[in-house]
Amino acid sequence: MYTLGLDIGSTYSKAVLLNENKEISAKAMKPTGYQLKEVAEELRKEVLEKAGISEKDIEYTITTGYGRHQIPFRDLQVTDLTASARGAIHLYPQTKTILDIGGQTMKASRVNETCQVITFRLNDKCAAGTGAFLEKTARYMGYGTQEIESLLELSKSPVSISGVCAVFAESEVISHLSQGVPPEDIMLGSILSLTKRSVQLMKRIKGTPEYTLIGGILRWKRMALAIQEELKQEVNIPDPELVQFVPALGCAILGWIRLEKLGKKSA
Repeated sequence: MYTLGLDIGSTYSKAVLLNENKEISAKAMKPTGYQLKEVAEELRKEVLEKAGISEKDIEYTITTGYGRHQIPFRDLQVTDLTASARGAIHLYPQTKTILDIGGQTMKASRVNETCQVITFRLNDKCAAGTGAFLEKTARYMGYGTQEIESLLELSKSPVSISGVCAVFAESEVISHLSQGVPPEDIMLGSILSLTKRSVQLMKRIKGTPEYTLIGGILRWKRMALAIQEELKQEVNIPDPELVQFVPALGCAILGWIRLEKLGKKSA
């Protein structure tokens, strides 16, 4: 018996298959695109193949993310805040504050010991506060997303990127390039700009330790270190192979909780 968690995000979609021991049996990720139902079905098929099981072995499916309502084979859908809380607390039981930096949004939330979201704030509706801006900055300078971390390691003197809007921030990037500023210093400057935004967001919800950081951008160690330094607090960061899957993991965990309530599995 298994549960399936699906996070249909704005940029990438993720799936986590959880067994009865609440262990990850398989996970998968794909670009979301525009065919949400199709990408969800592809993810389900991929994790089934990896685990060597069939559809009938999945007892419960929960979806989250902006496309959560559009998946016909779901049993339940939950908000990404709820899913992230469950996933983060499963990994780090003392979590009180969660920062989730996604491709299009950045969210800070405060949770209690029962995984309830007490309060939350979202970034302003602008890509300058998300991972998409960093990826766009890298592409503009001729680098792929997979090269960002190695680029960051080369920086010696990061420049300031102060624009609060993606358009203005991009203008600053262009200006720095025209002045001969090395790409690595522009990239780290962009990271530090996003870091300040993320810490401000956590302060607005009066975040308290323990802090858990999730989202694809946290794959880059320099980003995590910058947030920790700016926050002046220790932070929890899942393994790079798992940091993007926390909401999907939370959905799969909620699936088991739901089954227990329905009496399909002994608590």
